[in-house]
Order: sequence, then C-alpha cells, then structure tokens
Amino acid sequence: MPAARTGPRRTSPEQEEMMQPKILPCGDTALSLQFGETIDAKANARVIATAARLEGMAVPGLVDIVPTYRSLLLRYDPEIVSGARLETILAGLAPDDCASEAPSRLWVVPCLYGGEVGQDLDELARMKGMPPDEIVALHSAAEYRIYMIGFAPGFAYLGGLPEILHTPRLPRPRQNIPAGAIGIGGQQGNINSVAGPSGWRFIGWTPLRSFDPSRTEPFLFRAGDRIRFRPIDAAEAQVLAGRVAAGEAILQPEAMA
Repeated sequence: MPAARTGPRRTSPEQEEMMQPKILPCGDTALSLQFGETIDAKANARVIATAARLEGMAVPGLVDIVPTYRSLLLRYDPEIVSGARLETILAGLAPDDCASEAPSRLWVVPCLYGGEVGQDLDELARMKGMPPDEIVALHSAAEYRIYMIGFAPGFAYLGGLPEILHTPRLPRPRQNIPAGAIGIGGQQGNINSVAGPSGWRFIGWTPLRSFDPSRTEPFLFRAGDRIRFRPIDAAEAQVLAGRVAAGEAILQPEAMA
C-alpha cells in the first residue's frame, strides 16, 4: 500500500502556468490582470481573492484596486512605484493567493414584482409565453452571484439568471429608473443602486438601499456575495420602505459559504 500523502498538495508547473493571470498595461498609471477569456465563477473568484490579497499587502503606490467579471484593474502612482516593479510584485504572487476567495454572504432580498417599477414584467411574460407568476417563480427560485459592483455606486451585476429569462435590453433606454429596481439585461440580472437612465428590463423593486453614503459602510453588497429574491406584496414593501427611510437596517446576511 502506498504511503499516505502528507503536507500541502503542490501545484504542477502546467497548472501554475494556467493559474497565472495575464498582466497587461493600461496607459502609464494602471495595469490589468486578466484571469480568463470568458465569464465564469472560478475566474471571478480568483479576481476577488487576488484583490483581497493585494489589499492586505498594502503595496506602496497602489492607489486603487477595481475587480470586474474576469479581470482586476490596478491603478498606481508612478512617482511611488513603477509599473515594472508592480509587475514583479504581481508575478511573485503564489497561485494559491489567486485561487480561492473568502466565504461569501447570502442575502435574501425582498422584491415587489410588477407594479410601477417592475413595469416590464407583463411584457416579459408575453415574450416568454408564460404567465407573470411563472416569471416571478423562476426569478425568485434562482440563486445569484454578484460578479461585480460597478457602473454606478453599489450597482450589483448578477450572474445565475435562468436561461429562459435571458432577454436583450431595450433598444432605447428609459431616462429615469429608481434606486432599488431589479432587472434583466441579456443573461445578467441587476439591483439598481441609484436613480438614473437604463435600458434594462425591470420586473421588480426592493426597498433596500444597496448604496447609502450616510452609512458607516455605504455599500450593502460586495462582489462574491450571493443573492436570493423573496417575493413580497405592496403592503410589506411599504412597511419596509418606511423602516429603511427611518434609518433601520432591515436586512442582514443569512449565511456564509
């Protein structure tokens, strides 16, 4: 019988090469680390894990770390650290530093489907040839991953939308969609953080404020979090909106995984 393996499992040179991100220059004050050519949860997990690792290292001159779906933008001050020096630091990261992210939080987000804000629900139901209740059931049964926060402060891009609900964005954006609107754009979902124009198709609304600059932590969600939607009626939505307006924190993450 072969001896039992002891100690940490080593990564093969081939695996290590595959795990190393591509380092690309972005002008003379930024670098981009690209972790893949397609959008997937593993690549996104590596983006988030590497961002956390670099934040913990507190590299002098590294002024901004911006995670996206499959890449990490690093802005630096060239008077403090050169691009070449930063590339050396990045190349020295062990593959395990870029392999796994911290446990993610699960949020169960109350959602009022349809109505004034969820104005595209009925049209979407007609497009898909199913009743609105079935759209709601499909949308609220899925578990979503927040791939990134961007476009507007706190705006959450969600992966995991059921394929049957994939729908192109509107050909002409609307000029004012309120904060809290929950929508579909292509194969992505979203939670709108601030009011503004949008071409997404919106099917619901949450009274939560995913971005509130008056809070100690302005951003409620972060990349890597998981989301489930809980259908609520208009009466509960009104009560929750009142509690939010009064400054009450009405939601806490339910689990870590």
